[in-house]
Amino acid sequence: GAAWWQSGIALQATLDFMIATGTTNHLPYTNYTIDLQRAPISWWPQGAGDFRAASTDDTGWWALAVLSMYSITGEKWLLDIAVEDESYMSQYWTTECDGGLIWRISDLSYKAAISNELYIELTAALYNLVGDPIYLGKSLRAWQWFEHSGMINRGYLINDGLMHGPDNTCINNNAPTWTYNQGVILGGLIQLYKATDNMEYIQAARIIADAVIASPQLTMNGVFTEPCPASGCINDQKSFKGIFVRYLAKLNVQLPDRPYSTYISHNAASAYSNARLSTNDGCDWYGMSWQGPFSSSSVGSQESAVMLLTAAL
Repeated sequence: GAAWWQSGIALQATLDFMIATGTTNHLPYTNYTIDLQRAPISWWPQGAGDFRAASTDDTGWWALAVLSMYSITGEKWLLDIAVEDESYMSQYWTTECDGGLIWRISDLSYKAAISNELYIELTAALYNLVGDPIYLGKSLRAWQWFEHSGMINRGYLINDGLMHGPDNTCINNNAPTWTYNQGVILGGLIQLYKATDNMEYIQAARIIADAVIASPQLTMNGVFTEPCPASGCINDQKSFKGIFVRYLAKLNVQLPDRPYSTYISHNAASAYSNARLSTNDGCDWYGMSWQGPFSSSSVGSQESAVMLLTAAL
């Protein structure tokens, strides 16, 4: 089955579609999802609910989805949850590796790219909503740490996280350049640009986006590809590509020449033509590989396709 964080992504994909099209038809479902999932989670009751999870990235995904819901309804209780989640995540900024959020709270281990990228975006987004300079300071500190942490490799792609080197300094762990890590950082940089009006954040985002499109591991014949092992992708990884593309579309609209429109539409066309299974009940199911052929569908591959098709609107 799907992981809990993937339900947060499914919520985000639905909200993105609502924002892009102006429909409110899905509000009962998105409200129900937030009400249901904000309860304390069984495997981490000490979080006491409101998406305060056993890993900082899980909290970040839900907090950002809740902010998207807030942008639609303007209901303050949603903003309050995101504020609460930022406060929870911020407790896990530690001095190991000279800063950064830890990933897994249970054993206070691992400086992962994803947790810190989500935190950069969440704090800058909160600053842009409420104007409290404390949030901007946190976001700037997190980006400056991230930029110099070593996680961005020489090819301008982001590896999964840090490990301890021979002299106990923190170095890039050379784990795969998962596509979602290339995407979420774009969201943080866009929010920092909106906060500061400083184009250097957009330029940094473009360097990473261009590296993805130029990478033979991540783009094959113009179609976006996940760097999974030969044994295949696990469930989590089936969500990753759509996450990148939703952020690439956000970057694209910040640029007057819309440099990524062709790439996004090419991928949407490929997925629609090659990765889709239509069933008699009028549903379209999408496989993980946007090159095709369709093999099977999952929550991850389906939400990824929704994000891709919404990005192409």
